Amino acid sequence: MGFYLLFKAQKYELFWSGFFIGVFWFYWIGLSFRYYDLAHLAPIVTVGIALVYAFIFRIIGIFSNIFIRAILLFSLSYLSPFGFNWLKLELPLINSYFNTNVYFYALFLLGVISLIYLSSWRKFFSVLFFAVCLYQPTLKIQKLPLHVKIVKSNINQAQKWDKRYEYKIVRDNFTLIEKAIKNKFDLIVLPESAFPQYLNLHSDEIEVLKKLSLKIDIIAGGLTYQNDKIYNSSYFFQRGNLQIGHKIILVPFGEEIPLPDFIKNFINKVFFNSAEDYATAKNPTNFDIKGVKFRSAICFEATTDELFKNSPKRMIVISNNAWFKPSIEPTLQHLLLRFYAKKYDTTIYHSANGGISGIIKPN
Repeated sequence: MGFYLLFKAQKYELFWSGFFIGVFWFYWIGLSFRYYDLAHLAPIVTVGIALVYAFIFRIIGIFSNIFIRAILLFSLSYLSPFGFNWLKLELPLINSYFNTNVYFYALFLLGVISLIYLSSWRKFFSVLFFAVCLYQPTLKIQKLPLHVKIVKSNINQAQKWDKRYEYKIVRDNFTLIEKAIKNKFDLIVLPESAFPQYLNLHSDEIEVLKKLSLKIDIIAGGLTYQNDKIYNSSYFFQRGNLQIGHKIILVPFGEEIPLPDFIKNFINKVFFNSAEDYATAKNPTNFDIKGVKFRSAICFEATTDELFKNSPKRMIVISNNAWFKPSIEPTLQHLLLRFYAKKYDTTIYHSANGGISGIIKPN
């Protein structure tokens, strides 16, 4: 019904449709500003985002031809304003019987068009389009020969980077690892920034983790400070060795300002105490865990096509959703992970702080 109304909407209706889709789909982005003492900017950010999508939908409204409008609405899934690609109109179909594969999504839209464009009994053709979209391929998923402990934590973001809580958070991580060893797990995955520090500079903790990795493989999030650059990283400890995978795609306006340097420098100086953007690796990192290859991904980048290059069979994703609680953001991220798992036939192992942890299978 929602798609039907979008296709039928007048120009001004599409403007307001875009505005309120922007508000209700992305209102949570401004919540992160609380932790920079910039809570007063949250409403401004929300309205700004809403106006961007209102403008986009208004452009679509210029075209009254239903087929052109359908093509443009279809193309929204490939539009990334300022590098942010989380508006995918097919996401509401994830929990339906309809296939969200790009071709079936196109057929679904043709079904909606048929309801509007065709007259009398010819509308029946829409049923045929919808029926085809019910097809779900049977995927052969190989059973993982590993016993994996996926950690779900719920540490308040206000406490996570507070030095008064650092020791307790680190100690709790060690306790979780020791418990996983006791329960005979092969691998434990802890969330993004599970160690809220520049972990590579804490040699004592690194040595403890290396020692623990003689009994269990460990993946945990932490920052890396190297060559005057800061990386958001995934640390992999195995048999006393360490491999670090850096993030390759940063969160727009969270880890980088995707604007020209003179604007970016001004924003960082005025609002973020002259902080610099995070650095990135050039290519995704793969971890070899007991002969099984896993693609490493950190939060936002796991919802981009670049991280699924060559369709990896398995991916380990670590996230910190506490920035945006309470909101729909953890649910939206979970839907996107399910979308990409199906798209690329990838099984995702997701460990989140304040989010939805677990194994996401492509079927």
